Amino acid sequence: KLINGVQKGSKMKLRRFLLRYFPPGIVLEYEQSGEVKKKSIDLLDLRPDSNVSDLVEEIVEKEPLMARRTEQVKGLITKLQQKLTELDNKNFYLFKVLRAHSLPLTNVAFNKSGSRFITGSYDRTCKIWDTLSGEELLTLEGHRNVVYALAFNNPFGDKIATGSFDKTCKLWDSETGKCYYTFRGHTAEIVCLNFNPQSTIIATGSMDTTAKLWSVQEGKEICTLAGHSAEVICVHFNSVGTCVLTGSFDNTVSLWQPTSGRRLHTLIGHRAEISSAQFSYDGTIIATGSMDKTCKLWDAETGKCLATLRGHEDEVLDVAFDFTGQHLATASADGTARVYNAITHNCVAKLEGHEGEVSKVCYSPQGTRILTASTDKSARTWDPTSGRCLQVLEGHSDEIFSCAFNYEGNTIITGSKDNTCRLWR
Repeated sequence: KLINGVQKGSKMKLRRFLLRYFPPGIVLEYEQSGEVKKKSIDLLDLRPDSNVSDLVEEIVEKEPLMARRTEQVKGLITKLQQKLTELDNKNFYLFKVLRAHSLPLTNVAFNKSGSRFITGSYDRTCKIWDTLSGEELLTLEGHRNVVYALAFNNPFGDKIATGSFDKTCKLWDSETGKCYYTFRGHTAEIVCLNFNPQSTIIATGSMDTTAKLWSVQEGKEICTLAGHSAEVICVHFNSVGTCVLTGSFDNTVSLWQPTSGRRLHTLIGHRAEISSAQFSYDGTIIATGSMDKTCKLWDAETGKCLATLRGHEDEVLDVAFDFTGQHLATASADGTARVYNAITHNCVAKLEGHEGEVSKVCYSPQGTRILTASTDKSARTWDPTSGRCLQVLEGHSDEIFSCAFNYEGNTIITGSKDNTCRLWR
C-alpha cells in the first residue's frame, strides 16, 4: 500500500509512507543527500481500541518528519487497527488436498503473500505450488538425497533455498526453477536453513555440528560457525539481520555476528537437547524449547537467562512468539500446548485436546489465533486468551508435522506423513 507525499526540508525529504500490516508498522521512505532510505516505526503494542490521537502525538514527537501529516498518519493507523480484527470470527474449511510427492514430505513453507508454497520430500525434490489453484508449478530437481530444509527469501520471494541430506544447499530462482548455486562444504546432512531479512545471506545448520553462512550474491561460503559439540538443528536471524542464532543437540544455543562469524554469547542452562529457538520480533528476547521439558527466555543483548517456563510433563518440541513479543506459545510431547506471558512469565492458557504429541505451534499474523499440529493426525486452532479450541482440522491419515499461516492469516497449510498437503481457507 503506497501513500504518496512529499515534505520539503533541507536535510530529509519524506517521499511516501508504506503500510506494514503484520506486525503493525509504518515505513517512512525519505530522501537524504540524494539517497533513498527507509525507516520503520513499529507499532507492536497497537490494539483495536488504542487511542489513535495519542499514538500520533507520540509518533510525531519521535519523528518530526511526520508533523505535517498527522491526519494521514491517523488514517494509516486506523487501517492497521481494522486489519488486526479482520479475521477474528473466521472458520477454516478444507480447500484442496495435494498429493504432493511419491515419498513422505519433510517440510512446507509459504512465500510472503501466500500466493505460492513449497514442499520438500524424501523423493529428493522440492516442488513449488500455486496456492489458489493447487496446481504444481515447478519441480526443483538436482539433490541426491532427501530435501529436508527449505525457505523462500521472504519478503522478496524470488529465490528458494533447499538443504539436503546430500550435505549441500542449493539456491534456486522461484520463477524459472533455475539452480543458481550449489553450496558445498558441510560434511553431514543439512537439517535447517534460513535467509537473513536482506536476502543477502543463507545460514545452514548441519549434523556435522556446524552452521555455515553463504553469500547469495557470490555463491560462496562467507564463514563457518563452529563451536557446538553436537548437531545444529535450528538457525534463525533476528528481524534486522544483525544476529543469527544456532540451536544444538549439545543443550546450548549460540548467538553469532553474521558479518564476522564471531560468537557473541552461548546460552547455557538447558539439561537436554534444544528442539527449537526463536527471536522475538523486536530481537530483544530469545525463547528456547528443550527435551528437558522446559522453555527458557533469554536476554539477546547480554545472553542472560530471564526465566525458565515450567509446566509441561514431557519434551517441549516447538516455541513461537506472537508479533508483540509479549506472549509465547509452546508445544509439547505431553499432548498440550501452553501460552505464557513473556514479560511476567506466567502461564496464561493451557491448550488441551490433542490426543498425541504436539509437534508444531504458531501464531496467526494478527496474534489472535494459535495453530497446532499433532501426531493425532489433526491440526487445531485456538483462542490464545481463553485457551479454547476453536476448530479441529481433520482429514489427514497420518501425523501432521508441519503447519503454517500465510501472511494475511486467511489460509492454513498442513503437511503430513500421509504424503499430502492440505490447504484450508
